[in-house]
Amino acid sequence: MKKILVINSGSSSLKYQLFNVDGDHYDAVAKGIAERIGGEGSNITLKIGDNKQTKVVDMPTHNEAFAEVINFLLSGPLKSIDELSAVGHRVLHGGEIFKDSVKITEDAMEKMESLKPLGPLHMPANISGIRAVQKMLPNVPQVAVFDTVFHQSMKKEAFMYALPLEYYTKHKIRRYGFHGISHAYVSEEAAKLIGKKGKIITCHLGNGASLAAVDNGKCVDTTMGFTPLAGIIMGTRSGDIDPFIALHLQKVLGLSADEVNTILNKQSGMYGICGYSDNRDVETRYEEGDEKCTLAMNMYVHSIVRFIGSYIAVLGGVDAIVFTAGVGENGSILRRLVMEKLAYLGIKLNEENNKKRGQTVEISTPDSRVKVFVIPTNEELMIAKDTMRLAF
Repeated sequence: MKKILVINSGSSSLKYQLFNVDGDHYDAVAKGIAERIGGEGSNITLKIGDNKQTKVVDMPTHNEAFAEVINFLLSGPLKSIDELSAVGHRVLHGGEIFKDSVKITEDAMEKMESLKPLGPLHMPANISGIRAVQKMLPNVPQVAVFDTVFHQSMKKEAFMYALPLEYYTKHKIRRYGFHGISHAYVSEEAAKLIGKKGKIITCHLGNGASLAAVDNGKCVDTTMGFTPLAGIIMGTRSGDIDPFIALHLQKVLGLSADEVNTILNKQSGMYGICGYSDNRDVETRYEEGDEKCTLAMNMYVHSIVRFIGSYIAVLGGVDAIVFTAGVGENGSILRRLVMEKLAYLGIKLNEENNKKRGQTVEISTPDSRVKVFVIPTNEELMIAKDTMRLAF
């Protein structure tokens, strides 16, 4: 049996999950998060089954955070750090350099360092997490699993922008797409459910959200672009807008580029329309008839349906549609509204199944011409599997 630790490093957090791997069986035995790294009130949690422990501890950097992760794991699921077989990391951006997950070497680290300009908020934290593990566990193999890799199968006509060509050739400005680990996982699971790889549209709907068109296991298009700002409406992000709006805001309101960036990423989306970014709040008030939340919900649904329709055209049909991530897995009202808009495809809603939460379930009726599923995403499992594939 091997023990695989999966790490997801953010700018001020470090999520982790420990797997026992026996052949093809992956058992998630512990998970947790170190929060407020570098700030006041930093703390770490460890959850084993239903038992959750929390410890308040000073963690100035990711080095201390990872040390606390190991200390916590040694209090239960690990007897010794020598039991750790490998560590897998979620890394935001692989650019055009990485077209698959990779075993971490100094050469790979140098290439990841070069991609910091493409992910200035996330890449430094991802790299800090890797360096923290290297410092404490220098002989344990590590693997980087990139959120952009799944979308590298897109053709140029799908990922290129109609900008002067040199912006792509010299500066690599193109559509990269994100949430790739999640899209890969749920599209694979959906393929098992329908008995073929087929034509699948995956809807990763969380506070950040994206859709992907998957044909025979390969991504052919996705909604997020050069950054995670593009695509459908999100919790606080605008999604696609006329690009001149940003320039208009700068000229007319005298805003700086940073101020416009804050508006588009943190003050827009559902929050900008109705004052709530959490879909649970929006759905509750939608049911109560709140005018702003009704508008926000209708805009959200329209945005999702618009991309689903365009992806059906890109794919030349569709066999299955998948909802996943926090909103996709729990937003029963949102799913119902989307499916009602797609009734022309021969989709019928199974009302009882649509009420279920936290499980893989078909929410279309048996006679629906297109299958619709809720599939809880499991990015950590995908990372653990890639780590096993490449580390040994």
